[in-house]
Amino acid sequence: MTNSTHMIKITAILTAMLLVNTLHAQQDSLKGKPFNRWSIEVNAGQNKALKPFSDGYYSANPDKYFNFTGVNHFDAGVRYMLSDRFGLKLDGAYDLIENQKGSGSLPFSTKSYRIGFQGVVNLGHIMDFGSFTKRFGILAHGGVQVSRFVVGHNREEDNGGFMLGLTPQLKLAHWCALTGDFTYLGNVRQHYTWDGQLSPAENNLTGGMVHTSVGLTFYLGDKDNHADWYFGNTGKTAIEKMDQMTRENKKRLDDFEKMMEDTDRDGVPDYLDAQNNTPNGVKVDSRGRFIDTNGNGTPDELEPRRGRDGSSVNGTNGSNAESSKSDAMRELIAGGYLNVFYDVNKDEPNSASSNNIYHIIRYLKRYPETHVTLTGYADRKGSEKVNRELSRRRAEKLSDVMVASGIDASRITITGEGVDTTFPTSGTGLQLARRVSITLE
Repeated sequence: MTNSTHMIKITAILTAMLLVNTLHAQQDSLKGKPFNRWSIEVNAGQNKALKPFSDGYYSANPDKYFNFTGVNHFDAGVRYMLSDRFGLKLDGAYDLIENQKGSGSLPFSTKSYRIGFQGVVNLGHIMDFGSFTKRFGILAHGGVQVSRFVVGHNREEDNGGFMLGLTPQLKLAHWCALTGDFTYLGNVRQHYTWDGQLSPAENNLTGGMVHTSVGLTFYLGDKDNHADWYFGNTGKTAIEKMDQMTRENKKRLDDFEKMMEDTDRDGVPDYLDAQNNTPNGVKVDSRGRFIDTNGNGTPDELEPRRGRDGSSVNGTNGSNAESSKSDAMRELIAGGYLNVFYDVNKDEPNSASSNNIYHIIRYLKRYPETHVTLTGYADRKGSEKVNRELSRRRAEKLSDVMVASGIDASRITITGEGVDTTFPTSGTGLQLARRVSITLE
């Protein structure tokens, strides 16, 4: 037995021991992962020896770009994935190298038996294939190899070098995948040419060969997926991720706008407003509460001013106080400070407008000769026809409330103006546009 033969066997044994020890260590440290790790690979195809060749010898016709031979390459291996991106592979191969029919080469026939130990990288996961496919993948592999090159009877040598390759994948089932493989094998120690001629003893040749093959990968284990096809949370498409981010950002914006709403338009946002139905136009404190010094439930601004003796400033009290309060209400309505507001696509007043409706009805009951015009508006969203109908319904529904409260329908005029374009398209602007304005006659 030659020293080279000893080298091949020792290298193979050490490689196998390293692989087994690494696999056990990784298996112990990564238990509980939701994917299988082991797989068996079988492939068949053709080889193309590139160099070196003696003069007059070559494996394919040099005048043709594409040369297809019969099946002359076979390999099989076992692979273990340390994670869903990196793994190790131990494989063996057989190659028959001979001149192709019609190539014009002198006849020759040699053989190579190879063992390889390689690292494997799941490029499909690194390049996020899971964002657009769950069935196609690609692996890259590379490592060291040793081989026995058989030239003829009693003529052989041990070679060694490296190998690099790519393996496209098509998932057929959770336990099987169809693969293609393209591998370059380089020998850094080779004394025979591929056609079997011995080079001068002092000349150490470098050899090159390409393998092209197809095969099957069989996945072992009881999980639903192998590491090759485990995408975890990366399986969402780029569009889905963008949609999710858009939805999250929109929700944050909606929450912020909701928080900053000022339903009673007193200048204090709802989340800080302790009294969310104050009449429009009256002064409020920092918590949105109107000023009510005597605690009678009526804002001080709507009460008549009184002298030190309790009489009004004009020397009246009682009915004049009520009259002054009504005058103040008339000024608020005439100034457009009392409006009734609505939520999106609704024709029923929102809850914050109930106080305004109450004051308007109370005023109309106190002054039965007063007539009122209700003018409905809508925001900019939606079609012109729909918005005009919605604005009129809002005025009609408010009129129904007034009539049901005892106001004669003949005193009420209804009109729907459609979209109010005087406010911006921001959240607050749209809220201000959705209203019914009250005008006294």
